[in-house]
Amino acid sequence: MKLKNLFTLIVGILLLFSSCASSTIIDSYPSNATIYINGEKVGKTPYKHRDTKIVGSTNEVRIEKTGFKTYKSSFSKNEEIAVGPLIGGVFVLVPYLWIMKYKKARVYDLIPEE
Repeated sequence: MKLKNLFTLIVGILLLFSSCASSTIIDSYPSNATIYINGEKVGKTPYKHRDTKIVGSTNEVRIEKTGFKTYKSSFSKNEEIAVGPLIGGVFVLVPYLWIMKYKKARVYDLIPEE
């Protein structure tokens, strides 16, 4: 019986903290632009960003494409409510640090250079 309870506890904890991750699709028009998040090159648009940062964390975004002006922006983990941590926070307060998540997607319009 103890092993079953331990297994249930471990599965519950894993499910709870896996719901703490949040993701967003970052795209640009035109696509296939180089994207930097917090100064680090992460790939080309469209790009799926995923992290486990806490509520209010901000990410700096820079998008570059030849022939277009560099686009700079930021997004924060305060855009939508995450249901998993909300429910988990009723039992343990720690999940409230991940109660907010990113919007599902964002598209940035690049402006051609003159």
